[in-house]
Amino acid sequence: MQNSRAWRRPTLDVVAARAGVSTATVSNALNGKGRLSEATRQRVLAAARELGYAPTSTARALARGGTGVLGLTMTTYGDLPVPYTEIPYYAQLALGAMAAAHERGHLLLVMQSSKSPWMWLNTPMDGVIHVGPRAEDPVRSILRERGIPMISEGRPPKPHPCDAWVDADHEAGLRLLLEHLARSGARRIGLSLPVHDDAYPHLIAHAYRSWCDEHRMPALVEEYATVPDYFTAEQDAVSRLLHHDPRPDAVIGVYSDSGHNILAAARQHGLRVPQDLLVACISEDPDYATTTPPLTTVSLRPDRVGAEAVDLLIAVINARSGVDRRRLVQPVLFPRRSTRRAMRRRNGTP
Repeated sequence: MQNSRAWRRPTLDVVAARAGVSTATVSNALNGKGRLSEATRQRVLAAARELGYAPTSTARALARGGTGVLGLTMTTYGDLPVPYTEIPYYAQLALGAMAAAHERGHLLLVMQSSKSPWMWLNTPMDGVIHVGPRAEDPVRSILRERGIPMISEGRPPKPHPCDAWVDADHEAGLRLLLEHLARSGARRIGLSLPVHDDAYPHLIAHAYRSWCDEHRMPALVEEYATVPDYFTAEQDAVSRLLHHDPRPDAVIGVYSDSGHNILAAARQHGLRVPQDLLVACISEDPDYATTTPPLTTVSLRPDRVGAEAVDLLIAVINARSGVDRRRLVQPVLFPRRSTRRAMRRRNGTP
């Protein structure tokens, strides 16, 4: 006897009924086609997700001469190996993109950090998400030679009118931290800034200096090189900040390990966090919830960035009109003990 409760693959009709739209609308939403409102597109995707529906778009892609495969590439730094999957931001970005691609019935190929022209020129893909484009980016140049659709995760340092990209709103994220620190009483906020040839540090520096000008606070910046040893270089930069006279009452870092580096430098200077120094950083590292003290962070929501990147790439592949080709994902602040000074009683004792 057959089990009547056996799972059956949901059909397009079932998804359409759940979302309250036509089957044509479901097809367009899943394949990035048609003139649909974003609310309708998201409602269809939610219905497909709830029902466990995945379109068999790989077969359709082959029928039209495609592959059904999307690529996600990481920029390279010559022969220097970069362990992207060990960095929380990139790991979450890849997982978010993978989930979004599978939801649309595509495969997502996460390509290794390599400068091999053979790999970039011969791997079959319908389109590519290129992560972290640099000013002189060898991967970006090679991918352009292929003539396949490409979008960037991160704003290209040398923008072109035809560029399509998805990025976190870095300026908004930094302002979240600055406003939070100011509300906590900080009046001299230092910034530990990496020197790099992508757009990120330039966006951060501009947002920081603009905010300091608006609030009539001093701009206290120390730069550091990211290679070959970013940990030591950033700790040295923070030490230079803490030697300022008067020294900062708060320090912000903008890379994944910056919080750990700032805490280490504070310990070397005999400073207590948060009593003597407020500390915060932009990072996805879950360990900051358990550091001593727990560290305030801003999340750039890389899973959301990855999902938006897949949506935009599919739209570009299908030449969908009326699409926003430059998208920003809003960050989220997670306040913790490192930016919360103890309240004093009326007699002046803590």
